[in-house]
Amino acid sequence: MATPAHADGGILAGIRVLDFSRVLAGPYATMTLADFGADVIKIESADGDDTRGWRPPVDGQGVSTYFSSVNRNKRSVILDLRTQEGKAKAQELLATADVVIENFRPGVMTKLGFNFEEAQKINPGIIYCSITGFGSGKGASLAGYDLLVQALGGLMSVTGPQDGGPTKVGVALIDIMTGMNAVQGILLALTARAHAEPGQWKGQLIHVDLMTTLLAAMTNQASAALNAGVTPVRLGNAHPSISPYELYDAGDRPLLIAVGNDKQFHTLVRLLGIEHLTTDPRFTDNPSRATHREELRALLEEVLKTQPGTHWVELLSTQGVPSGLVNTLPEAFEFADTLELNAVVDIPTADGDHTFRQVVNPIHIPGRGASYRLAPPSLGEHSEDVRWLDEKPSDE
Repeated sequence: MATPAHADGGILAGIRVLDFSRVLAGPYATMTLADFGADVIKIESADGDDTRGWRPPVDGQGVSTYFSSVNRNKRSVILDLRTQEGKAKAQELLATADVVIENFRPGVMTKLGFNFEEAQKINPGIIYCSITGFGSGKGASLAGYDLLVQALGGLMSVTGPQDGGPTKVGVALIDIMTGMNAVQGILLALTARAHAEPGQWKGQLIHVDLMTTLLAAMTNQASAALNAGVTPVRLGNAHPSISPYELYDAGDRPLLIAVGNDKQFHTLVRLLGIEHLTTDPRFTDNPSRATHREELRALLEEVLKTQPGTHWVELLSTQGVPSGLVNTLPEAFEFADTLELNAVVDIPTADGDHTFRQVVNPIHIPGRGASYRLAPPSLGEHSEDVRWLDEKPSDE
């Protein structure tokens, strides 16, 4: 298990991020920046980020586990941007910031007086990242909910049982990927700023939207639609281009086998005692196996059903055939522990009375890695702390 570390020497130490975002895509992005030392100030209304009320489940202190999952290492400040006092304080913060990130509906920040053009008047070099659901053009009126994007973006059309209906992914994956794209855009802009000639940096506006993020993430499926005239369909757990590469019924539970090349296939059928399949014209190479996926599945399951899943995992994995059982999340964490991945960190609250268990940042940079300094903040926890308004923290 990882232990909390300090931000000293963090790669993004000295960078201040003014975070107007809420829910998931924006908070995930700013948490990533904060993990590497950025000073993230989370601006919230008196009602707080919507996800503070998204419960159950809650942890032992009654905090929404949804909110805490993406808001560590931040400071929470309550500001009402509809009042002159709130605007003045936000402008004071903006003047000290390097980055602004927001995910309101297009037009909201303009009405509040904090769009990119207005921000530039206060801070000409600001890097300003806007996250939308469907862009700021004709899609501006559409609500940017992950579930809606999964439907409109085609992901649900290829997800779910072959003989069933469209199915969403089990988490708001498009929000997470959009947050990752926002981080990439911000880091690209920070790099451009670092390489700009003195006096030449004029700030940068960054647009990221959920719809384009999803279409780009469809990769091979999108390419099939664009270049081969194919309309991808639901295949359950099967793959449209690779076989055997899906869940199979073992004697007691489903077993995942992911064969990616002919060598692995030859090993698989040898271990199953059906090596003659390597000379069967239906299965001699991957295109043939993908074409005859159902016939191959039946032949494999005829053998796999004779033994429990753990038997096959132990046999296949030791011989280089990728395989595994379908873990629950608790089982997944236990499995990560067996691999010494140190995937969980305990972050104590400021008073030391409570601890938040969190998944570590997945970006590992030896000697300059993520740090876990602050537990997810209570609403407005840092509103009265005005010392940091005068100057940014130094990376020294």
